[in-house]
Amino acid sequence: QLQLVESGGGLVQPGGSLRLSCAASGFTLDYYAIGWFRQAPGKDREGLSCISSAGGSTVFADSVKGRFSISRDVAKNTVYLQMNSLKPEDTATYYCAATVGHYCSNYDYEYDNWGQGTQVTVSS
Repeated sequence: QLQLVESGGGLVQPGGSLRLSCAASGFTLDYYAIGWFRQAPGKDREGLSCISSAGGSTVFADSVKGRFSISRDVAKNTVYLQMNSLKPEDTATYYCAATVGHYCSNYDYEYDNWGQGTQVTVSS
């Protein structure tokens, strides 16, 4: 059974950093691209970043480019989203999602499997 579990969210002050983890089970990252998304109350879900199944290709939304990075640990079957220089507008529930295939995108309709989300709150 394919499962994604996010962790690492919490409360952080503006300018701070968090690292989110997306632990995958029931499948290997070798065959799936992983994307990170977020959704704030009253707003549409936003695609932030993704990493291809081979790990060699990444995509970032303009809103997080230069502040967020994505990486993966194949041995741990886990994908990370490192978030730096956090702003109050980054406050949202963050989700990871998986789609079979090599390439990735920030379009949520391309992903079939989703985690439950982890809350990130940026506030002083």
